[in-house]
Amino acid sequence: MELNGQPAGAESLKALALTNYGHFTSMRVDNQRVRGLALHMERLERDCRTVFDARLDTDRVRQYVRRAISGQGGSLVVRVSVFDPALDIGHPSSPATPHILVTTRPTGPMPLPPLRVRTIPYVRDLPGVKHLGLFGALHARRTAQLSGFDDALFVGPDDLVSEGGTWNVGFIDPGGALVWPEGAVLPGVTMALIQQHHAHTTAPVTAEAARGMRAAFVTSTSIGVRTISAIDDTALPTEHPILASMRDTYLSLPGDPVQEPGPGAMR
Repeated sequence: MELNGQPAGAESLKALALTNYGHFTSMRVDNQRVRGLALHMERLERDCRTVFDARLDTDRVRQYVRRAISGQGGSLVVRVSVFDPALDIGHPSSPATPHILVTTRPTGPMPLPPLRVRTIPYVRDLPGVKHLGLFGALHARRTAQLSGFDDALFVGPDDLVSEGGTWNVGFIDPGGALVWPEGAVLPGVTMALIQQHHAHTTAPVTAEAARGMRAAFVTSTSIGVRTISAIDDTALPTEHPILASMRDTYLSLPGDPVQEPGPGAMR
């Protein structure tokens, strides 16, 4: 755990623990490469402007990530959190100086077994930003798990499904088309990579329609493509040619090396 490339102490992390204002991205690193690395950097830049009205140096982010994964083979998840240790909770509008916290954790192989999800009424604050405010999402997950499910599928007041706490959701509709729910959701990196390689549509999906789909799945950096075996008490098939194709496509992506951009390289 390093803050701006140096070991992070308790004092420097106090604002993160007590205020919890900031944003982050999590990247799966497989043999020193990251699928969708440029998309992760774009997210950090975009969210930093939204959350802090400040520019983020993504070359510096890459440098810190390289340092964190140096000498580590296999697979791990790197999380880059951006926050301002000097943030005054009474005056969050004051000019910010974003700091970069890099942490790592181990991760397992893909694909993972199917999920059973329960629909939970919830809409994330500022859905388009991957922010640090996870209380509502984790409370929804806890509620779902206490009732015997693996995770929560969020449903808004309009009865439209949106996403999960740490993943996007997609469906294979009764006609065999790949459909992503329309609405305010986090623009996930894994979702974007899948969309680049597979024909798809975006449409409103009610909770009832979700339970009537031919198949359902979730996407996120750490798990890739993971099928859903049940929504509420409705079982769903866990095999479909499109699901298999998406998994194979995602796993076949070579990823990008975490290295410094060369002169004139696109950022």
